Amino acid sequence: MTHQDKKVAFMAENRNAPHAVVIGAGIGGLSAAMRLGAKGYQVSVVDRLDRLGGRASSISKEGHRFDLGPTIITVPKVFRELWADCGRDFDADVDLRSVDPFYEIRWTDGTKFQLHPKEEDMLAEITRMFPADLEGYKKFLKDSEARYEFGFEGMGRRPMNKLWDLIKELPGFVKLRADRSVYAHTAKRVKDEKLRMALSFHPLFIGGDPVHVTSMYILVAHLEKVFGVHYAMGGVQALADAMGSVIEEQGGTVRLNEEVDEIMTRGHQVRGVKTKAGHVLPADIVVSNSDPGFTYDHLLRKQKKNRWTEKRLKKSRWSMGLFVWYFGTKGTADKWSDVGHHTILNGPRYKGLLKDIFQKRHLAEDMSVYLHRPSVTDPSVAPEGDDTFYALSPVPNLVGDNPVDWTKECEVYRQKVEKVLQDHAIPGFAEHLSVSEIFTPDTFRSRYLSPHGAGFSLEPRIFQSAWFRPHNISEEFDGLFLVGAGTHPGAGVPSVVTSSEVLNHLVPEAADWKRSYD
Repeated sequence: MTHQDKKVAFMAENRNAPHAVVIGAGIGGLSAAMRLGAKGYQVSVVDRLDRLGGRASSISKEGHRFDLGPTIITVPKVFRELWADCGRDFDADVDLRSVDPFYEIRWTDGTKFQLHPKEEDMLAEITRMFPADLEGYKKFLKDSEARYEFGFEGMGRRPMNKLWDLIKELPGFVKLRADRSVYAHTAKRVKDEKLRMALSFHPLFIGGDPVHVTSMYILVAHLEKVFGVHYAMGGVQALADAMGSVIEEQGGTVRLNEEVDEIMTRGHQVRGVKTKAGHVLPADIVVSNSDPGFTYDHLLRKQKKNRWTEKRLKKSRWSMGLFVWYFGTKGTADKWSDVGHHTILNGPRYKGLLKDIFQKRHLAEDMSVYLHRPSVTDPSVAPEGDDTFYALSPVPNLVGDNPVDWTKECEVYRQKVEKVLQDHAIPGFAEHLSVSEIFTPDTFRSRYLSPHGAGFSLEPRIFQSAWFRPHNISEEFDGLFLVGAGTHPGAGVPSVVTSSEVLNHLVPEAADWKRSYD
């Protein structure tokens, strides 16, 4: 049976099934749509962009393809399980390649430190650079494993929408010292400040300040050790496209270049969505992959809310902003042989820079830069002989009365990024520049409708995690569900996929919908 035959058969079998509208074709929304299709729902995915993926989409310029957001895939099992739930084989649809080293971290004094998938390689690297901290590092790994089992495999894959869901986990929080920050816990185990940075920076990948987010997030070290770090050939865009294909083969519909403007309700029940063009899509359930702040503040602007009010959203803490410079270089494929897939360039300060970004919301003179060079793994991202890069620097979000004016600061900051790259990674690259594109927090606000231009929705502090985070099943309206970075369990590709797994626990089979909700 062909894919088209399967689609026709599915549609015939489910023509009277309840209709689910998914707002947003990010990884969370696409995962939700796949799982709803597997449950027998008619599914429509609506997105304002011209391609799938949301923040994990891409742009193409002069033969270069730039992944706009996530560059890596960790915990590939969550995708394999998602595909399996849909009766599909993930590895037949997506080509994942392991990356080794995961990252190379560089400091301004020329010190270099690599993170590897094999434990023996990591222990050798620790012994080479930080011999006095070897035993502390081993203890840190055990700490990380315990938090992975509790936080990711435990709470992260279950609904946390009831207060009791949180209360029964409190002994675990106490035992694992969830009150302690990532940096503080790391500092308890190792003494060298460089190693403390190398083991504590990961919350930045999900929008958190390592000095203030809960130590539960040191689980990433174990996660990377067990599952590795991977790159999807064709970029994360190829992953999103593969998800879209599954949805369409299930009989679902993907509507691009169409923006939802309003979630329609009657009484306490959602009834569908209305687009900016005035089209109405009736729905039995609505799943929002939009930021919860935008969902409650804009998409439900005409409705009274009890929990996620405008006042509460204003009091929430949002993740930092991002400055991302996407650029291509001509004739450089054989240059900079010491620069691999991922390089982290540390500025002269760590804690001080974090304070400027998260607390003072001040655009500092110094910076740290995450350099992504996918062309060393995937030649298809650039013309033959050329390179594709992106350089990402955490910056303040747009909260407050006097946010950074990026119309004035953009080019100034780009030049500073250029100098950091010239001095510490890819000397002479500016002479080879062929194409360039810049995203600032202003871009995140306009392109992704991200409140305050935040890169990762709500900051994952302890009182903005689990039950304290916007719930996957809305307490405001029946039939409304939320997935993605702003909901439980949080930001990061594995987490937004597991948000759809949580959704799967909350939404009944299509055949049971009316019996459950009449």
